[in-house]
Amino acid sequence: MRVMVPEPSLVILCGPAGSGKSTFAVRNFPETAVVSSDRCRAMIADDEASLRVSRDAFALFHEIIELRLRHRRLTVADSTALHPDARRALRTIARRSGAPVTAVVFDVPEATCRLWDARRERKVGTAVIRRQWEMLQDALRRIPGEGYEQTVILSEADVAKTRVEVA
Repeated sequence: MRVMVPEPSLVILCGPAGSGKSTFAVRNFPETAVVSSDRCRAMIADDEASLRVSRDAFALFHEIIELRLRHRRLTVADSTALHPDARRALRTIARRSGAPVTAVVFDVPEATCRLWDARRERKVGTAVIRRQWEMLQDALRRIPGEGYEQTVILSEADVAKTRVEVA
């Protein structure tokens, strides 16, 4: 599968931990285009898992995204983006810059997320994945009506074989 995204634009990756978002981002986008909420946590607290700095990490996450879009750069938001308010905040930032928004949703089975999580260096565990996977089901119902210029739903098989082309 090929996905075309314009430059500049905002690409929002949405899915549970272990669904392949960060791997997909590394494979399909320049490193400088990807803004990771985990990386923002690490920049503040030297620990990607530090939830105590989440508020500051997301302030930084949003600020970097806004600055990149203001400078008309392709920007990829790498977070779970499972809560409607999280997606709304990202769309608002993009709209201020006049950038189109693509949602890429990782519709991967819960069991696969658990398996892929077990292989990661920083594991979140079964309970977190279960909760996030349930949130994904709600996101899959809501996202088609949220006003994206493009919505891409990736199955487990699609995650590895989909390629993004920037136009």
